Amino acid sequence: VHLIPVNPIREDGLNPKSRKRIMPDLLTEPPAIDPVYEAHVYCNIPTIAERSMEGHAPHYFKLVSVQVLIRHGDRYPLYAIPKTKRPDIDCMLLPSRKPSHPQLEAFIKYMSKGSAAQMDGSLSSLPRYPSHSLCEMGELTQTGVVQHLRNGQLLREIYINKHKLLLSDWTAKQLYLETTGKSRTLQSALALLYTFLPDFDWKKINMRHQWSTIFCSGSCDCPMRNHYLEEEQRRQYSLRVKNNDLEEIYVDMAKIVGIPTRQLRASNPIDSLLCYFCHNISFPCTKTGCIGMEHFKVIKRHQLEDERERQEKKLYFLYALLATHPLLNQTVNRLQRIAEGKKEEVFVLYSAHDVTLSPVLSALGITEARFPRFAARLVFELWQDGKRPKEHFIRILYNGADVTFQTSFCKDYYKRSSKPMCPLEKFVNFVKRDMFLVFNSTSYYDACRRRPL
Repeated sequence: VHLIPVNPIREDGLNPKSRKRIMPDLLTEPPAIDPVYEAHVYCNIPTIAERSMEGHAPHYFKLVSVQVLIRHGDRYPLYAIPKTKRPDIDCMLLPSRKPSHPQLEAFIKYMSKGSAAQMDGSLSSLPRYPSHSLCEMGELTQTGVVQHLRNGQLLREIYINKHKLLLSDWTAKQLYLETTGKSRTLQSALALLYTFLPDFDWKKINMRHQWSTIFCSGSCDCPMRNHYLEEEQRRQYSLRVKNNDLEEIYVDMAKIVGIPTRQLRASNPIDSLLCYFCHNISFPCTKTGCIGMEHFKVIKRHQLEDERERQEKKLYFLYALLATHPLLNQTVNRLQRIAEGKKEEVFVLYSAHDVTLSPVLSALGITEARFPRFAARLVFELWQDGKRPKEHFIRILYNGADVTFQTSFCKDYYKRSSKPMCPLEKFVNFVKRDMFLVFNSTSYYDACRRRPL
């Protein structure tokens, strides 16, 4: 039956008299993403004090363990835009220069005499803090150091001052510290630990080296993980080729700097442009013209569209499950040991990269999370129920926001329970069993080798 409206329908789809919506909301476009706002969030410039939900629980719950996974702080670009002057950023630490931190000066002094620490392999040869008057590629900046001094201070106020997770006589055995072999991740870890620990003592710092950016340790052989990563890279390429605005912007930028478009794309200009943007430096110019905010916006907008499609297409999710299982399995095993009464490794710090955090968020099912900003932190808290001491619960927090009930394994529990946290066994079952269901497998080894149907 075709119903003919009596009143004229306005362009916005509303009947002026009845005000009933003709078009259902389901068909409306998602709100446009503001690339400049998202870039500001990514930069994470230290300004106002951050509010966080870490350490919140009913008074009868006891905090027994905290595991933190961080991305390194603000860094100098890893790529240079050919034929342009590199961004002029000083990587010397100067307490008088903004952004600064009340403990920056003490941090520099303490780091300069760090001989007693135990550092795995190549870590001992890395500098403990940035110190070049012109930053080297990928080097942590002063902003990056300050971001993690603030992270450490925030976590100290909650976990040390309030919950007494570590006492003043803490021992090396109570910590587990691991970092990749880059100076920016080691320095980020040291900055956080300096303001976090009750009393920073080099003799108690035992930093392990992780050669893999996905922290897969001795379980890195996984052919299907590589298969899904290759499929995901094909999807990325396909989306990029379809974006005419992006192609025009690359052609225009390539003309400005006087190189072939292909070469400009290979130099990953967004990495370099984000550095100019985060440090409030004008984008580079040549005799032919200047790279401007419009170029930046189009490339950043495409990056955000890519993240959105990545969530929908699920290839990255399949990669993420296999990529992060070794790390999540290590996390779960440690939480179980502590729940059984072990007093070791109650505070864990993994210092890593965006390519570490991003798949962990995806594997856990936290699809609402933004791409990991500089100095992002993902925290796993283990709590003991004081009324039923054998019962343990976890909370998961991302940049201070409680995301426990966004996880795939605790969404349904939240609807049925009045508890403010997720039972530890839900997390254990997810990592030990449910992670492999989508691959029609029962183990990591099998899922890594089973070809999709």
